[in-house]
Amino acid sequence: MSIDRAAVQRLADEINRDIERGAYDGANVILARHGEIVLDLTTGWAERATNRSLRRDDVFRVLSLTKGFTNVLALRAVSEGRLALSTRVVDLIPEFLGTDPFHMLRKDRINLVHLLTHRSGMPPTPNPGLGPDRFGVLADVVAALASVDVLFEPGTNLNYAPAINHALMGEMVRRAYGAKNFRDLARDLLFDPVGMADTAFGLPARLAGRAVPLKAYLPEGGFLQPSDIECLNEHITEDAEMPWVGAVSTVADVFAFAEMVRGNGPRLVAPAVMDQATTLQTGDMPNDLYAAMAQARGWEIPKGNFGLGFSLSGTGTAPSFFGPFTSPRTHGNYGAGSSLFWVDPERDLTFVFLSAGVMEESENVARFQKLSTMAVAAAR
Repeated sequence: MSIDRAAVQRLADEINRDIERGAYDGANVILARHGEIVLDLTTGWAERATNRSLRRDDVFRVLSLTKGFTNVLALRAVSEGRLALSTRVVDLIPEFLGTDPFHMLRKDRINLVHLLTHRSGMPPTPNPGLGPDRFGVLADVVAALASVDVLFEPGTNLNYAPAINHALMGEMVRRAYGAKNFRDLARDLLFDPVGMADTAFGLPARLAGRAVPLKAYLPEGGFLQPSDIECLNEHITEDAEMPWVGAVSTVADVFAFAEMVRGNGPRLVAPAVMDQATTLQTGDMPNDLYAAMAQARGWEIPKGNFGLGFSLSGTGTAPSFFGPFTSPRTHGNYGAGSSLFWVDPERDLTFVFLSAGVMEESENVARFQKLSTMAVAAAR
């Protein structure tokens, strides 16, 4: 295996320096090449304020990295013929259309590929239409979405959807399999086969003692408020089903998931489907949410760069989570201000990073651009 050990040490040192200067509280990190781990780092605190040291088996609320799990469940359903990319939301969830004709416009044209590529035209809100105390009841969330407007013609713009797309996708998968609930379906179809024993939708009581609390270091006035994040400490309960943000996991389990995506694990998604899922599907479209963020920082506007559910590295030099030096088809997912995984298929690298302490999102992009570049620099 060709790996630059000095570069690996520089990566670990830089993470430690970030924590020492207070950028975040702690991190569990794995870097692997050809499936062999070359960096396995646990550093800092689970919660700096209480001086609780981070442990390798600590359980993180992984926020939008959750979407990666839901994406794979949808891709598995496509592989098995239970869903097609052209399956419309209303084909499986007819009540999504609602009863008010003023809220029906364009809803009948949203399909699975629009949800997977964040091109549904629905609002980019972290709130799917009801109070956070009901986020965990998927049936209530789906019912609330009947009254949400579709702002743009589906397929015509890319705007990262923090909540709505994956709420609908999770419910489509549940109905496609005829499952009683989404949480158990995810366990049976994904977590158990991959060996992700400490991963779940919702926080099981058996894992609660190892849970890392969400602490948001966000400035007032940003597109996310601290309360948008920290309320999830209370609302990701044992029974909560939030296919967009409600999973918990460990660094070892996310690594096992990423390795399965790389092809080192049970074949849950057909290779032909995974090939398309890791191929650019959104052309030159910018991601409206992150374009606005880049504009505010004076950065080059990045392309959206989505495959089917996976974010891709793409080409060019604009700031991005995966940095400009990973190969263009590098694919993965990330959670607000805190978590990320990616697989670089050209260099056969896998990178997993779960941090305690949620950063402001543009600072998070800058952090991961730096660390992703240092990670890929370790491949000779």
